[in-house]
Amino acid sequence: MAPTPPPTTTAKVTVHVTGKIRKPGVYRLPTGARVADAVTAAGGVSRSASTGSLNLARRLIDGEQIVVGAPAGQAALPGLPATDPATTVLDLNAATPDQLEQLPGVGEVLAARIAEFRTSHGGFTTIEQLREVTGIGPRKFEEIKPKVRV
Repeated sequence: MAPTPPPTTTAKVTVHVTGKIRKPGVYRLPTGARVADAVTAAGGVSRSASTGSLNLARRLIDGEQIVVGAPAGQAALPGLPATDPATTVLDLNAATPDQLEQLPGVGEVLAARIAEFRTSHGGFTTIEQLREVTGIGPRKFEEIKPKVRV
């Protein structure tokens, strides 16, 4: 059996920072980086802008677009999906544990349990299978249900 390569510590997320920002563009940041890190990587906000509607402490999700200076409720440009965690619907079979942590009431341990269930059962075929994950009771399931898909 061939030796397993050491785990990589250079995992990255790719985000698109746009809007009222000094250097709009696509940036690769370390997994676990926050919205504030993306804004800093893009040179910070332009003089006339505010980050008022952005949650600067939120962890980044790979592939998301961060719109700086957008009016509240306009997290993405027209025709593009919103990336606000309050409106994002995650695919249970594709979401990373970090993305799963964005769900209401889901922390690091529960996100790992969801990912483990997915791996050990060959993926989710229905949203209702979340009820089989240890730590997801009826109330938590009802909170999570509208924010996930398969």
